[in-house]
Formats: sequence, structure tokens, C-alpha cells
Amino acid sequence: MPEGCLLWGVVRQQLLVDERIPYTSHNSSACVVIDISDPAIEKALLPLAVDHIERQAAEGSDPGLCVAREDDPALMELAVFGRLCATRIVTQKNALQAASGIHLSGHGGSNDGIIGAAAAVGLTASGLSGRFIEFAGLRRFPDRVPVSELERNGICVVSLERDAMIPAPEDMVYTAGWLRPRLWGNRAILPVLPRGKGVWESMGTKRKKS
Repeated sequence: MPEGCLLWGVVRQQLLVDERIPYTSHNSSACVVIDISDPAIEKALLPLAVDHIERQAAEGSDPGLCVAREDDPALMELAVFGRLCATRIVTQKNALQAASGIHLSGHGGSNDGIIGAAAAVGLTASGLSGRFIEFAGLRRFPDRVPVSELERNGICVVSLERDAMIPAPEDMVYTAGWLRPRLWGNRAILPVLPRGKGVWESMGTKRKKS
């Protein structure tokens, strides 16, 4: 990324899995959230994003790109569109209508990738959907991590235990080598369940490859 850009996180969004929808893997899409110091930098990011997608896209895929600012008026409608993509089949026309005024482009194949790209941005902008596949270098954390270290890195540890016990700073969180916070309330939230005194386990496991 150009100077003046700071990666906040990358959020994976799960869309509808249906045999009528062609997709490369699990019909998910990702949204990169970047803090920029100068709005003019956005113009430099666009060609870099296009080049990255066209070089890295899986063979036979239909990649798309959606770029929006957090103050874009169309983001609310795009968030509604994203929720539709998670529950029903939509079209390219629907995506283009929802992304009115926002950059949306296809980069290969049938260009159906614009649907997933628009949905990823909309759902991430809602602040209430998806899981992080990058945040604060999450892959560098060990299998067992103190609650205090996670929260020091911006990951809020939240108990889903029945009585809503609060994890203590010195408690340990067992991640099984797969730390993936959720995007809830525009924050990185790690839901955990108790597994003993002072020990918690993060929810979710890595999907086994077939």
C-alpha cells in the first residue's frame, strides 16, 4: 500500500451457499479496511487493487472489486444488499443498483464477482457481520493467549457463557491455532466459552479441506 495507508483489518463475509450459484470456494468474499491519512490516496489504491486481483485471482474465477469510503451515502443501501446476498440469489443488476455512486467493477469471467465484492463492502460497513482473517497480525498469536494480550491488540474477549462471566485479564484463551475474531459493533470481538478455571476456548474451528 502507498505511504499514508494503515491496514485496520480484513473481514471475510459468508454469502448464500446454493448449488445454483457458481463460486470458487464456499461463496465467501473479503473486505479490506484501510485507514488513509489523505483522501487523495484513494486514487492510487484503485489501480493497485485491480492489479492485485487480476494477478492473484484463482483460475476460472470471476473476481470483482468494490471500493467505498466510510462516508459514502450509498453504504446503507449496500449493507441491505449484503444481507440479501447472504440469504437469497441476487443479480449483477441488483449489485450495480445498490452500489450507485460507488466504484464497482468486474475483472474476469462473467463479472459475477461484482456481487460478492459489493456484498462484502456492505456487510463490513454494517459493522455486524463477518470474521477477521487479518487483524493485528492474528496469525502470530500462540495457541494459548492471555486475555490481556488480546485486548492490548484491540481484540475484545467476550464470554458467551450462560451467566455472562467476564474473562479476567490474566485468564488464558485457547485458540487451537485458529484465532478469528468476529466483526461485531465495528470492533474485533472474540467470543469464548469457559473450559475450566481461568481458561477459555475461542469459538469456531478451521474448516477441514476435502
